[in-house]
Amino acid sequence: MPLDKPYLDVPGTTIFDTEQARKGYWLNQFCMSLMSEANRERFRANERAYVDEWNMSDEQKAGVLERDFNRLIGLGGNIYFLAKIGATDGLSFVQIVSSMTENDAEGHQSMMLAGGRSPDGNRYLSEWEAQQ
Repeated sequence: MPLDKPYLDVPGTTIFDTEQARKGYWLNQFCMSLMSEANRERFRANERAYVDEWNMSDEQKAGVLERDFNRLIGLGGNIYFLAKIGATDGLSFVQIVSSMTENDAEGHQSMMLAGGRSPDGNRYLSEWEAQQ
């Protein structure tokens, strides 16, 4: 019996729950493997070959290779694990998360320091569906 998950209707948010964790298990395990310098070197040397060693879906592998962090979140990735991919590329956390927004790293950092994104215009999914 599926659980009632009213939190799935939070605007612009993917909640990392047990379902997401299950979906992203191998993706997140791959990310954690990048904590080892030897694995980071193997990944940098041949990204495709390294991701093919992991039991991820083709869509997850494509998301990794394209560095599409928003897509990977939807496919079960946890941002704190996904950050290991960006760190392997030499990116800071601000650079990684800003790539998921309309801002560059400097603009994203400024926006966050000023109090974050305005909630104006955010709508629950149910509100968007009701308008269509």
